[in-house]
Amino acid sequence: MASDIEIARAATKKPVTEIGARLGIPPEDLIPYGHDKAKIAAHYLSNLGAKPDGKLILVTAINPTPAGEGKTTTSVGLADAMNGIGANTLLCLREPSLGPCFGMKGGAAGGGHAQVVPMEDINLHFTGDFHAITSAHNLLAAMVDNHIHWGAASGLEASRVTWRRVLDMNDRNLRSVVTGLGGPANGATMESGFDITVASEIMAILCLATDAADLERRLDRIIVGYRRDRTAVTCADIKATGALMALLKDAILPNLVQTLENNPCLIHGGPFANIAHGCNSVIATQAALKMADYVVTEAGFGADLGAEKFFDIKCRQAGLKPDAAVLVATVKALKMHGGLAKSELASVSYEALNDGLSNLGRHIENLQQYGLPVIVAINRFTSDTEGEIDAVEAYCAKVGVPVALCTHWAEGGRGAEALARIVTETLATKPADFRTLYPDDMPLFDKIETVARRIYRADHVEAPRAVRDQLARWEADGFGHLPVCIAKTQYSFSTDPTRVGAPEGHTVRLREVRLSAGAGFIVAICGDIMTMPGLPRHPAAESIHLNDQGLIEGLF
Repeated sequence: MASDIEIARAATKKPVTEIGARLGIPPEDLIPYGHDKAKIAAHYLSNLGAKPDGKLILVTAINPTPAGEGKTTTSVGLADAMNGIGANTLLCLREPSLGPCFGMKGGAAGGGHAQVVPMEDINLHFTGDFHAITSAHNLLAAMVDNHIHWGAASGLEASRVTWRRVLDMNDRNLRSVVTGLGGPANGATMESGFDITVASEIMAILCLATDAADLERRLDRIIVGYRRDRTAVTCADIKATGALMALLKDAILPNLVQTLENNPCLIHGGPFANIAHGCNSVIATQAALKMADYVVTEAGFGADLGAEKFFDIKCRQAGLKPDAAVLVATVKALKMHGGLAKSELASVSYEALNDGLSNLGRHIENLQQYGLPVIVAINRFTSDTEGEIDAVEAYCAKVGVPVALCTHWAEGGRGAEALARIVTETLATKPADFRTLYPDDMPLFDKIETVARRIYRADHVEAPRAVRDQLARWEADGFGHLPVCIAKTQYSFSTDPTRVGAPEGHTVRLREVRLSAGAGFIVAICGDIMTMPGLPRHPAAESIHLNDQGLIEGLF
């Protein structure tokens, strides 16, 4: 079979104005970036409010493994299949980050015959949203440093600056840096560091804001550091908000593209789920619900991260009420959760498969805690045997959850038609009773413990006294109502990436907390998770190049 990029390059794309017309968007309300992608104008978005909302379907997955799960591919295949059976469906995805694109994961626009296009543009610079967010974040950092250089009229202490810098690249050498070396003319010497752009609070703010006015209010509230008396200094105090808004004026608008089967897709925003909240923008999701009868969206990594944050952060803040959850699994990944090494996956091991099904079962139980009907999608690999597929289907029948075998990677929407029919039938017959995991007024540490106990099945959260004291100070300062965004490894329910399957009775080690006052959540950093990833020994960048025709090769 052809590679992902070869399939994408051979696609017959329609002009983006035709894709917009399917959604009722007139050409004058599209801001084109070439012929195949466009932003939707703010004027059009503001006029959607009176329309009724469609049904919201979340696609999530078991804990990821090197074997692959195919969550984005399944989202694309499901949206194509639903449109294929006559269900008016709009797909909402996140924008890929350059970090994993050139690192280990590769691209993130789907795969095989279930992709969004133009694949190269979406995976690289796209419409410049990530560059705008990076620039806005670093402009604020520069203005903070300049504010201190000229005397810090706000009272901001150089030793208490909390605003770091960002870069949309995996670069471990920038995790901790010292700035301002070379004498007073180069500014105050301070310890700082870089996070990846997808971990930027401005990324989270853009993805949680409901419109430009809300974006501006949230930017105002960003805390950049503290005075000697521990009172906060904000972006508004630095007088940076207006300039940040100027940089973000286009980035806040959702991007319209299409699938290989010419169905519409909104791609907007891209926070990681292991270090941020892992969902596409509220603006795109709310607009999609007004423009289609069904909206398919995804949340990053496994359901213990992306889905939990989708429900407890995004849905809580935006007032969204999802109607169903699709949980993606593969036989290979389940066997890895049962203890097989990647090199052993070609062998049939029902013992490993049955052990790995505990991971699937745990995610089903967790999703059901939110009051949603759950459908399992088996993303089939060509090497999967009938016996292995039967074992997964039998397990789903045992726990009372509908399951569909999907071959969209090879067959496009046609390969996900069974899933599409189960989803539409479920939405018609099993109404959701959506609820979040914890109330707003629960103490912050108790919220972290609630997620750790009910989602991760931990027995204990271990936190230094300084972390507990910091949470108490934020509660005293009026931030106790915020939800928590737990940053941890995506590979396990625990904070140890090697503990596959469904571990329980473990300890979650909380090492640091950060207040994202503009985004509206507390980040709890656990275990060894890094907010600036590093490149692997052989990064994907080694295989990416331009061929003799000037076309990109090696991007997958």
